[in-house]
Amino acid sequence: MTDLKLLALDSEDLEVISAHVQDAVVRVSDMGYARGDRRFALLMNRFDWIAESGRRDKGVRKRSALHFDAVQSVVTNGFDPASAEGVLELLAITFTPIDGPAGLVELSFAGGGTVRLGVECLEARLSDLGAAWAAVAKPKHALD
Repeated sequence: MTDLKLLALDSEDLEVISAHVQDAVVRVSDMGYARGDRRFALLMNRFDWIAESGRRDKGVRKRSALHFDAVQSVVTNGFDPASAEGVLELLAITFTPIDGPAGLVELSFAGGGTVRLGVECLEARLSDLGAAWAAVAKPKHALD
């Protein structure tokens, strides 16, 4: 298994990252905004859909980091951002341009929770951190 290292500078790039992090499990305490650095970052246990294809077992999860640069604002909705024990399931990440390269990045979680990032421009990086283990269960979707 190879570790992912992806960079998104436009909506199409972000769609690729979004596909790779679909069904990632994120602890609320593993998300944060560094205002001085203008960076929003999160750690996650992502389900590796590529490693899973063709396997008979339940697949693989990998520890990964995702961060966004040039972040001007962060708004959370639908969950308590101070919940140290809160756990969210990441469904998708989208970018909506607003003015030139600026826009809104939205991280959508199961149950309706969201994180909206006002960004000066889109710059996101996803990196696997090396740790991988057998998944307890394969994520299921309504169409499965």
